[in-house]
Amino acid sequence: MANHPHLDTADADAELFDLLRIPSVSADSTRRGDMRRAADFLRAKLDSLGFTARVDDTAGHPVVYAERLKAPGKPTVLIYGHYDVQPEAPEAEWLTPPFEPTVRDGRVYARGSTDDKGQAYAHVRGAQLLLEGAGELPVNVKFLIEGEEEVGSRNLEPYLRAHADELKCDVIVISDGSRFAKDVPTVTYGLRGLAYVEVHVQGASRDLHSGSYGGAAPNPINALATIISKLKDEEGRITIPGFYDGVHELTEQERGMWRGLPHDDAEFAASIGVDALPGEAGYSTLERLWGRPTLDVNGIWGGYQGEGSKTVIAAKAGAKISMRLVPGQDPHRVAELAKDYIESLAPEGTKVEVIDLHGGQPVAMDLDSPFIAAADRALERVYGRRAAFARTGGSIPIVAAFRTILGAPVLLVDMGLNEDAPHSPNESFALDDYHNGILTSAYLLEELAK
Repeated sequence: MANHPHLDTADADAELFDLLRIPSVSADSTRRGDMRRAADFLRAKLDSLGFTARVDDTAGHPVVYAERLKAPGKPTVLIYGHYDVQPEAPEAEWLTPPFEPTVRDGRVYARGSTDDKGQAYAHVRGAQLLLEGAGELPVNVKFLIEGEEEVGSRNLEPYLRAHADELKCDVIVISDGSRFAKDVPTVTYGLRGLAYVEVHVQGASRDLHSGSYGGAAPNPINALATIISKLKDEEGRITIPGFYDGVHELTEQERGMWRGLPHDDAEFAASIGVDALPGEAGYSTLERLWGRPTLDVNGIWGGYQGEGSKTVIAAKAGAKISMRLVPGQDPHRVAELAKDYIESLAPEGTKVEVIDLHGGQPVAMDLDSPFIAAADRALERVYGRRAAFARTGGSIPIVAAFRTILGAPVLLVDMGLNEDAPHSPNESFALDDYHNGILTSAYLLEELAK
């Protein structure tokens, strides 16, 4: 970690641990008081740093908003994070209580430690670091810390629309994910989008005896298997007509950057307990994970699931299918294309219905952006090496809403690692990563001022 004379790591740790002790689980209605307590904790802290801070009610959990606008002529940076956390279940699998921060081997174990309290609070302490050192921030800073990210940010988009003028900014900074690897500082410049559909296949009006009707009656489970088998070809390409229309192809610059990253297919396969990594022909593993659209069956049901045998032809079967999308694709259009194609594949005697459940827009940032260059410089100051530029295979739907409503680019500077186990029992955050995150935040604001 780079040294900084004003960084009091013990105090920064103690404050984070106090925040982690608040069980702010947004999905649990019995913890509404704890949600308010976490919001008030953040408001009070930002207020103590000289920000104009408040807690705004929504139809769900409150939003913390704070601003310090004392750098005329300089950019305005909006920092987004969330104070809500996943439920702690299954609690029996935690080695130590999920809401009592425990340090082992340089890591703090607690629910929300990496997702997202630790990363969001690093930005708060980054602002404090600059204020203690220089007396003022080099840019105008706004904080927007919500309490519903883990339940889909249901009320954030209406909040953005209602406060769009107040939230105006030049760039939005988000730290809510993982770096490429432990020693690789990372700027994430793209997120895949999502189209998610549910497929229902109906056969007879009731379950049928397979001896009396087998060979004559339509079988929805067989029909569903046939439909699914036709959604990809032998080269791993998705067969939905029009699916790839408009897809932004990877540039040689991107492919070259990713080839240079310390990735090993054998290690990646071993990490998930498999001996092969099937996928779309002509693309590397990282290219398929970050820069190509996908289609995966996430759930499937139908027929008898109990112990032993039951000779039955089910009346119904179903599946849930997710499609990760890349820039150039629209989730609503893709869902419609999938609906039309899947319903056209209905085998004789069956009825197929496809329901569009939800989606999110893909997002990509220009690699030549001055904001990305500023993040690269900030990370080099902390880690002593240039950043890796990566996309991520996941989706953060609210990012597209930020860009659409506020019209500002989004800069993703993640501080965590996949080994932090976000959403899982024994979630943790390396204290070195937390301290480096504080420095990254402070240096990023300095570099953005340039």
